[in-house]
Amino acid sequence: QVQLVESGGGLVQAGASMRLSCAASGRTFSGYRVAWFRQVPGKERDFVADINRTGTTTSYTDSVKGRFTISRDNAKNTVYLEMNSLKPEDTAVYYCAAHNRVGRRITEDEYDYWGQGTQVTVSS
Repeated sequence: QVQLVESGGGLVQAGASMRLSCAASGRTFSGYRVAWFRQVPGKERDFVADINRTGTTTSYTDSVKGRFTISRDNAKNTVYLEMNSLKPEDTAVYYCAAHNRVGRRITEDEYDYWGQGTQVTVSS
């Protein structure tokens, strides 16, 4: 079992930056690939970014490329999402998720462990 807890959300103005953290506890965190998803009311969770076990490979959905950066510190059992140049359309509840399957996964049903989510609101 892996427990995930997100933090760092809040309200910011468009153009601002924010860093989300996902702290893990339980089994060896470095054995899991981790992703960030986001969800707006009435819609499914959408993939935002993921990172491999060692932190050497990352991927992003097109709408955040060049603005968001995912990283991890396995010594601290933490994954980060650095968000720059935030836009109102980035407003959502952000979730971190983990799995220990082989390869990149971008759909929520492929992830076994989820945090409770943190609200990010970007005002125009």
